[in-house]
Amino acid sequence: MSGFSRFALLIVFCALWPLALLAQSERPDQAKVMRVWYDLTLDLVRHTPTYTPPVASRALGYIGVTTFEATASGDGGLMSLAGQLNGLSALPERMPGEAYDEALVLHSALSTVVAGLFRNTGPTGQRALNAVTEKLGAGIADGLDDGTARRSTAYGKTLGTHILTWAAADGGAEIVNLGFSDAPTGAKAAGGWVPTSSVALQQTPLLPGWGQNRPFAMPEGTSCPLPPPPAYSEDPASDFYAEAREVHETSRALTPQQAEIARFWADDAMLSRTPPGHWIAIALQVLDEQGADPSRRAEVLALLGIGLADAFIGCWQAKFEYDLLRPITYIRRTIDPAWAPLLNTPPFPEYPSGHSTQSAAAAEILTDLFGENFAFEDRTPTSEGLKARSFTSFRAAADEAGISRLYGGIHFRAAIERGLEQGRCIARFVTVLQSRRS
Repeated sequence: MSGFSRFALLIVFCALWPLALLAQSERPDQAKVMRVWYDLTLDLVRHTPTYTPPVASRALGYIGVTTFEATASGDGGLMSLAGQLNGLSALPERMPGEAYDEALVLHSALSTVVAGLFRNTGPTGQRALNAVTEKLGAGIADGLDDGTARRSTAYGKTLGTHILTWAAADGGAEIVNLGFSDAPTGAKAAGGWVPTSSVALQQTPLLPGWGQNRPFAMPEGTSCPLPPPPAYSEDPASDFYAEAREVHETSRALTPQQAEIARFWADDAMLSRTPPGHWIAIALQVLDEQGADPSRRAEVLALLGIGLADAFIGCWQAKFEYDLLRPITYIRRTIDPAWAPLLNTPPFPEYPSGHSTQSAAAAEILTDLFGENFAFEDRTPTSEGLKARSFTSFRAAADEAGISRLYGGIHFRAAIERGLEQGRCIARFVTVLQSRRS
């Protein structure tokens, strides 16, 4: 089924799903509200042109914080992240002694934030947003007294507006020219990144200033620095040449399993939920399987979203600090002029691997939340015809996501290994956040 057909079906689903619930006399609860809004968000990521992986991670960070703060405002066991996250001031409080409906507060907050973050999505996305906002909201409000419904809706909107105001000042709110600079690239050092695509838009790298954005939990984009990659050299005896030779030889002898791994973790923009969306989908799957309560769901989604967003800021800071060329450029220049990798090479510098940084950050956060050696089956890309994959732990999944980029021919080993190290460092700024009262 094409992406357009899937999204068209989403519109029908969004329009009819709450009505089906009403027919069954089942009122949507907080967990259902979270799931519907996250499912819609992941589809909007796929169908909104500016939503490359870094931009998607930013949205998932803010949506996670919104989910958490809306839930925490009515749950005495949760502790607000205000004052813990960079720039997040105290959120609006509820009116003392007044009744609120938790599902409606959450729905109103998420509808406000998702609409704000995806204000540039196309007509189909706008119809989906409107359908969920109206139909799901009506299903939640059914049976509530007017005062509670109005109060809950108004409070959720106020909370969501507070989050959007905070987001607007982070440096990543406006994406111009799909994230590609229209200024020509300056002179390059030996081994510097050069375009790998003939597409006119991609003659400059994607989002060169993303590493200067305000992070969520880590102090700044340089908080988890990396050593430089192996020194650039075209000498066959050099370490750099050896790394390139490994990529070339691996691709020429690629096993069916390695090719399957590369495709499973490809997560291309506009063709998938993107790499951060993949990890959010894993978390949603695990939470559903555990029948997690709303506070647990909100906590996991917020902390994971924060870590993914910070991982892309840290990774992009390093990418443009070192500005390293991609394997396709080097291998064609020095080893095999006709070589082509299994996967399409993304339009930005090579070092470190974004898949590695964000996957290691996600794995450390999920390990902290669910424990060591948490086995799971990842069914995220199965809608694309790929088989589910089983893992003994989140870290094992992160390691496979990292090495998948070598199998795909788009990263050298140093970028993968040091990206994993960077992700683990970034996760530590998230796992120390206090999300629950002692």
